[in-house]
Amino acid sequence: MIDLYAAGTSNGMRARIALEECGLPYKLIPIDLAKGEHKTPQFLAMNPNGQIPVIVDHDGPGGKPLTLSQSTAILLYCAEKSGKFLPKDPAARAAMLPALMNASTDVTPVFGALTAAARAKEPHAPTVQLFKDRLRGLFKVWDDQLAKTKYAAGGEITVADLSLLAGYLRTKGAQPELVDGMPNLKRWADELSARPAVQRAMKF
Repeated sequence: MIDLYAAGTSNGMRARIALEECGLPYKLIPIDLAKGEHKTPQFLAMNPNGQIPVIVDHDGPGGKPLTLSQSTAILLYCAEKSGKFLPKDPAARAAMLPALMNASTDVTPVFGALTAAARAKEPHAPTVQLFKDRLRGLFKVWDDQLAKTKYAAGGEITVADLSLLAGYLRTKGAQPELVDGMPNLKRWADELSARPAVQRAMKF
């Protein structure tokens, strides 16, 4: 059994989507960020950075407990453990890596920066607009890519899709205008969002 400590952020969604899609038994332990539950001594013992998500796999490698943070690390760990969503072909796996990194290290951080800027006590409008333009630009590139491929990294669903979906869904929920008018992205997102595992993962 895996314990998942998470909240309904992009990163929390990414980890939960991974667990659901990979079919790994887990227990969700919600972390209330507003109450500072990610800064308690107990949580900091698992992740000194005080960030969600964290998993504790009580049946980790060699049957020993394993604690892991960082949503993309959790995503890859789940994929490796289950044998799903990682291309077997070396060329396809290599092509998947930049797609995964873009989704995890470009899309999600820009969304986080936009959210922080927009929620500031005195939002700086040019900064907010800068992050909006940057995030929409990233999704426009994805829309162009998905005009050529069915999924993020080619013809099969990979961890890149699971990662990108988390950032897309958070953006659509908070800043829907940033993904409007992108038919290929919408086609892709609608297909993935209809998957039962994804629907379960969205219920924080």
